[in-house]
Amino acid sequence: MPLERSEVIRVVIVRTYKELKCDNGMIIRYDDNAAVIIDQEGNSKGTRIFGAIVWELRQLNFTKIVFLTPEVL
Repeated sequence: MPLERSEVIRVVIVRTYKELKCDNGMIIRYDDNAAVIIDQEGNSKGTRIFGAIVWELRQLNFTKIVFLTPEVL
């Protein structure tokens, strides 16, 4: 997807290398950082998402991103 050099874009961070502590006490840490580019309405600009994402995105009303990914933790 082409982006202009000075263009400001909105993203949702779906994976972080830093540890994330869940409400149930489980600690999640991924091997890399990842983000999804979204538009003003919150829809993702891409059609596929690779890798796992956290389930909390569904609670934050990013359900369209959750349905695009093959694995949700």
